[in-house]
Amino acid sequence: MSYRENREMHKAVCADCGKECEVPFKPDGSRPVYCRECYAKRRPPRRY
Repeated sequence: MSYRENREMHKAVCADCGKECEVPFKPDGSRPVYCRECYAKRRPPRRY
C-alpha cells in the first residue's frame, strides 16, 4: 500500500463551486478549500 491510500480524508465544501469534496487535511477555515476540478483550474500551468 502507498502513502496515498493510508491518508485520512476530511469532508469539505469547495470555495468556488460549493460541491462537497474530500481533502487529505483537516480544514480549519483560515484558507479556502477547492475540489479537484476547481483546484486544477486555479493552479498555474506546469512548466516542463
